[in-house]
Amino acid sequence: MRLAVLIVFLAGLALCALLWLRVRDARADRAAWARLAAMQPAVLQGFDPATVADLPEPAQRYFRFAIAPGTPLLPVAEIDMGGQFSLGTRDAPGFRPMRGRQILAAPHGFVWRVRLPGWIPLSGSDAGSASTSWTRFRMLGLIPLARLGGDRDHLRAAFGRYVAEAVFWTPAALLPAPDVRWQATGPDTASVTLSLGELTQTVACTVDAEGRLVAVSFLRWSNANPQKRYREQAFGGTLSDFREVQGYRLPFRVEAGNQFGTDDYFAFYRAAVTAIRFPRPVRAR
Repeated sequence: MRLAVLIVFLAGLALCALLWLRVRDARADRAAWARLAAMQPAVLQGFDPATVADLPEPAQRYFRFAIAPGTPLLPVAEIDMGGQFSLGTRDAPGFRPMRGRQILAAPHGFVWRVRLPGWIPLSGSDAGSASTSWTRFRMLGLIPLARLGGDRDHLRAAFGRYVAEAVFWTPAALLPAPDVRWQATGPDTASVTLSLGELTQTVACTVDAEGRLVAVSFLRWSNANPQKRYREQAFGGTLSDFREVQGYRLPFRVEAGNQFGTDDYFAFYRAAVTAIRFPRPVRAR
């Protein structure tokens, strides 16, 4: 009898600890989200194509397609998405339906909250900023499966992800600025380098004749390899289904994965965007 009571007590204690951890993580997600949303400029300027006249021609083409003249420059976006996410390998992908929400505020950070339905549902979040990053996933909404972050390697990997995503979802964040550098690499390609303190990421961009961004690629700091060791390795993807959103033309379909541009490429992330919003700027009082 005493043993049964002890077991019940310990089980209850463990459940309380898991609930506390879930609540703490949710609060961290919300706090990071609110901090990034508040970075939308309070004073908005309209896009003037003349501001990109000195950039490489493919970069000019990209901006003139992505941002209509006079469009308020909004570098912070919220993205709702469906699609598929693979938990497996190229040979056994094990794709699951995906439902996610993301806020993107390059170079300052991002938060991605996602649910993967299934007979054992999974949920969690990825986040990154100048000083911290995390990957937290749970089974059945409660049992921790992965808790990564808090180190330089993870921070650098997270920075690479959200800089690349900024190129196609928040083009206003990549306009000429002290921390943004564009370089010509070919007749239809250019690279952009974004910096934040000691963090730096270069992304290669390919555009079509109209300026539509059709592919991005970069060397991502990643441990997605058989050795599980962090190193630079090819990552990237393709973009399609461009739609107009408040003066921007943005891709609503994104496929991306490791080893982009090689025979080992596997697009484990297949996002079908359902909505893109730009948070209202905080007005100065």
